[in-house]
Amino acid sequence: MTTQVRDVMAKEPKTASPTMDATNAAGLMASYDIGVIPIVEDDGAVVGLVTDRDLVVRVLADRRDPASVSLREIATRRSLLTISPDATVDEAREMMGAHQVKRLLVTEDDAFVSVISLGDIAQSTQSMQEVGEAVREITESPATTEGIPPS
Repeated sequence: MTTQVRDVMAKEPKTASPTMDATNAAGLMASYDIGVIPIVEDDGAVVGLVTDRDLVVRVLADRRDPASVSLREIATRRSLLTISPDATVDEAREMMGAHQVKRLLVTEDDAFVSVISLGDIAQSTQSMQEVGEAVREITESPATTEGIPPS
């Protein structure tokens, strides 16, 4: 039996509005031990996402006051990768590797449903080799492979 994205995606994903500030987003991440928050409009449309890294790089490193920075200002809005809840976990893993991302937004009829992460996939698969290959594909770049002979 093939495992579908819906079987392993986050069951109760947390979202935020574009007007939430960075301080509250960080608190939400800490409370639920999550590293990404999809930014969703009232109509359910995903307009971006904010990661814990975004908070560090786009707010703290720039010495901005987190309470005065809205998620709209720092959200990644372009190249949001989505997948259907009916897709297979293998398709999700391959998409993550091809685009070098650790998370995909799960949407149905253009509305946000959930998030699936590489960690979700790792917990669902029996093959550590498949997980290792996905991590390698996601993290591989010219900077990490320069001078390393092909295997």
